[in-house]
Amino acid sequence: MTKPLYVQKFGGSSVADTECLRRVADRVALNVREGRNIVVVVSAMGKTTDRLIAMAREVHADHSDREYDQLLSTGEQITISLLAMALHHAGIDAVSMTGPQAGIQTDGVHTKAKITAINPERVRECLDLNKVVIVAGFQGLNPMQDVATLGRGGSDLTAVALAAALKADRCQIFTDVDGVYTADPRVVSKAQKLKEVACDEMLELASMGAKVLQSRSVEFAKKYGVELEVLTSFEVKPGTLVKEAAQMEDVLVRGVAADKNQAKVTLRGVEDTPGVAARLFTTVADADINVDVIVQNISSEGRTDISFTVPKDDMGKVKALLQKIEGVNFNEDLYDDNIAKVSLVGVGMRSHTGVASKVFSTLADMKVNIQMISTSEIRVSVVIEAGLADEATRALHTAFGLDQA
Repeated sequence: MTKPLYVQKFGGSSVADTECLRRVADRVALNVREGRNIVVVVSAMGKTTDRLIAMAREVHADHSDREYDQLLSTGEQITISLLAMALHHAGIDAVSMTGPQAGIQTDGVHTKAKITAINPERVRECLDLNKVVIVAGFQGLNPMQDVATLGRGGSDLTAVALAAALKADRCQIFTDVDGVYTADPRVVSKAQKLKEVACDEMLELASMGAKVLQSRSVEFAKKYGVELEVLTSFEVKPGTLVKEAAQMEDVLVRGVAADKNQAKVTLRGVEDTPGVAARLFTTVADADINVDVIVQNISSEGRTDISFTVPKDDMGKVKALLQKIEGVNFNEDLYDDNIAKVSLVGVGMRSHTGVASKVFSTLADMKVNIQMISTSEIRVSVVIEAGLADEATRALHTAFGLDQA
């Protein structure tokens, strides 16, 4: 009888020190003794990545992206070897592998590469020998044979991609929270843990600022049919299952998320002629910068204003691009990183009316000014002042009855 295969990912807080590593090793060992094949994906220990980033900035603020990736990839390599040692001490045969050693291939974009292929043969060979395989998350090998990292939270993506390539029975994401909540429980004291959440809802929540799962990992799981489960690494208890939206249409709103890592760019007096917006956003996209909310005003005297949001970390790149972009003429460019995007998410919005109006009236009662609005079938997002994000999240959570979800 074939043993079930689980891919288990442990984040930075779960492997923060040697005591945590021993706890993870004990948990993995228990799974092995219960008759499962296990592939473990790990992040760097604790705040290691943050420390490496700080050192890079101290040495050279305008550092090479290649060397940046070379540096950051070392954090996960420390974790895999130490966890392998901890498993050996627990009597479990284990082998550690970097992302490239595990067959993970990426495109040529440094610091936020995309996985292009996985050749998991070496991993399979080790599993056939009843070894636990421990893989460094967040990294792969690009076409130039250089290490490339997958962006913050990329270990989630590594785990899901390996689960898809290995046709694993389940991908479990172990973190410092015990599942997915209706809101960040550190912000909303009455946030409720969800037993299950639809893939589409989880994708929106992750994209809109919920930090439990990286959005790209959820997208990958949905595309390749990977069953995801979010659990805590500190207790043995049920978590949240991410699944397709069967029998969940009666739920109007699933959760509220806030993203404070956003910046708003406004171009005033943009020449309003065909092709200008295409040139603008193509240039930004070619620099691998994600644009989210876009607002364009009504044209007046051949000129218009365009505002859009980008990740706060990319604002400097956008400024540099706009200084030399060809074919886009404007009178003034403004930048505001004191914003947050607050989003309400739920598959039930598809068949219910009045959600947006309730969002707006709730915020109006709080005297919160809405700067930008974006909607989809299952989401309503508003851009507001960053300092009001937590209060707005709590108010919306209560207004839509999520306190008793």
